[in-house]
Amino acid sequence: MTEKLYYQDSYLSEFEAKVLSCAQKGNKYEVVLSGTAFFPEGGGQTADTGILSEGEKTVQVLDVQEKEGILVHETDGPLTEGAWIKGKLNFQERFIKMQEHTGEHIVSGIVYKRFGYQNVGFHLGKEEVTMDYNGPLTEEELREIEYEANRAVAEDVPIVVLEPSREELKDIFYRSKMEIEGQVRIVQIPGYDSCACCAPHVKTTGSVGMIKITGAIRYKGGMRLSLHCGFRALLDYRQKETSVKQISNRLSAKQEEVFEAVKRMEQEIAALKEKNKKLQEKLVAAALKEEEKKLAEHAGANLILFVEDMDAAAMRNFVNEAIEKTEGVCGVFAGTEESGFRYVLGQREGSIHMIGKPLNEAFHGKGGGKPPMIQGSLKGNEEKIRAFLEETEG
Repeated sequence: MTEKLYYQDSYLSEFEAKVLSCAQKGNKYEVVLSGTAFFPEGGGQTADTGILSEGEKTVQVLDVQEKEGILVHETDGPLTEGAWIKGKLNFQERFIKMQEHTGEHIVSGIVYKRFGYQNVGFHLGKEEVTMDYNGPLTEEELREIEYEANRAVAEDVPIVVLEPSREELKDIFYRSKMEIEGQVRIVQIPGYDSCACCAPHVKTTGSVGMIKITGAIRYKGGMRLSLHCGFRALLDYRQKETSVKQISNRLSAKQEEVFEAVKRMEQEIAALKEKNKKLQEKLVAAALKEEEKKLAEHAGANLILFVEDMDAAAMRNFVNEAIEKTEGVCGVFAGTEESGFRYVLGQREGSIHMIGKPLNEAFHGKGGGKPPMIQGSLKGNEEKIRAFLEETEG
């Protein structure tokens, strides 16, 4: 059995221990120590990382797993069996995890106390914390939960850890009761939560720092919340603050007025889109009128239009109107020879899709569709594309 030093002091960042074994596994090593402050992966939380030093030699601790009471440290180098080593945690990483894990307990305790929902899923990753609850929560309820959680932080409540006997456990209330083999460890936050938990925590709620619910989605009949606490909450705030500053600068608006500025911009874009739509309609009408001149010379002529730019709706409108005027192939190619063309092709009678396949093969294109219209993209020049369509029958 490995002595779990993190239970003696969750703030312990350096320690000494004896190397009990070291076995190579692939290009990594599995090291077992007499005691360790490294918390293993478990309970939805990733393992601690850091270093182990034997004299002048230092190896990185990449992962820690618990196997039948023995903690196995995965390292990038070997250590001498029987040697005494010094271990040093990446304590900043550990402390952030403790902030977020204790913050999760506070939030989950409040959710259980107010709504009776259980935390049925928990993950404390490198980027965020997620908690799954087996019931719905409104936006207003989430705001109230967040406010109460931060009040718990302000009260700086001492965290209590109990390791009761099986008999004592019967008289202790705690969330998420389930069969647990061996010693059950209860983490209590008086007034807010009591829950079985194997992970290290901060010593008082004040050390959690700000608790911020950053996301909430419906999930399996309940809710999945995303959470940040303490330093991660600060980092999240700074990232979002930077984004808001950049947006406000681009929109020439005060930060608190960004939403209204975006709404105005959306209205302006909508007006421009409507104006563009009308211009596109005029372009289609004018282009169709010009192309119709060919029909005076040849009733079944193709009506093909090449333009540098036209939106997809206008392209389809041109083809829809054109196929009513001729039995030939009708189409629009929007783009340039350098960048390539988007195309829409149609034909009133015949198999237009039989034209599309060889067209794409001839001009390195792709696309498809069903009669009477197909669409896609290709590369080529106008003269060769027109010639190909004149030679190919649908």
